[in-house]
Amino acid sequence: MRWRAVIALCATGFLGACASNQVFEEDRSYMVTGEATPASVTAMRGLLKQTGPSYVTLTVSESHKRNKSAESDPAMAVSSGSGFVVEKTGYILTAAHVAMQKGYTVTARGSDGRLYSGKVVAIRPDNDMALIKLSGFEGSPAHPTGNPCLSKGETVYTLGKPHAQGDTARIGQVETMHFGRAVQYGPFGYPDAMVLRMSTQKGESGGPVFNQSGELTGMVVSTLSDGNGRPLNLAHALPSTSLASFLCNSIACSPAWRTLSTRTTENCPRL
Repeated sequence: MRWRAVIALCATGFLGACASNQVFEEDRSYMVTGEATPASVTAMRGLLKQTGPSYVTLTVSESHKRNKSAESDPAMAVSSGSGFVVEKTGYILTAAHVAMQKGYTVTARGSDGRLYSGKVVAIRPDNDMALIKLSGFEGSPAHPTGNPCLSKGETVYTLGKPHAQGDTARIGQVETMHFGRAVQYGPFGYPDAMVLRMSTQKGESGGPVFNQSGELTGMVVSTLSDGNGRPLNLAHALPSTSLASFLCNSIACSPAWRTLSTRTTENCPRL
């Protein structure tokens, strides 16, 4: 089957279908969806306590717009999506097509429900990554994995907020660590990506991908369709090594991120 990437952001993308779901309360309310069994939903309770505080939702506006007005008035926003904390003093990673441009202003809703203002401080459109700095924010950062290679069929989950829906924990599996070719959409793109078996939706771009231990292993950037434009139960995610390299070239990163930035997924099995 021929695949092509279709970007999952506020202006374009395809709506994916959900399999089973269950709603439960943690610090914020999540819908657990995807290929979820009762056992996996039970496991998610503990994982969400561990990883949920690192997840934020983002509304982006042009630099001259007022941040907090953008979330209440979507017409003022130029983009919206998901992101995650990578440094407790307020650094957030998200997709470049969510952040749009360096200097744009951002409103982030944290796990405590509060709104925080910030700016896009670094962006890499050719690998669809951006870094945001929030003011007055202290949060729990995602813990990066020590092993960037994942096996075919290995369970992963993402955190994101599909447009017009609530926060969602989406369970899926790794299809392969390599898509095998570059993807381009307007000024944004990436040279390669992990392929995940899950149906992401608009608004989930920039959301974190975690392994079964709650370690950060990637970031959602797009969903996939076939050659006729029909959505597939597949998504693209940038690997943790690419995220680490971008982060550590942008700020003084932690030892765990620094170690990961020296590794590559090139030697991961091409399944």
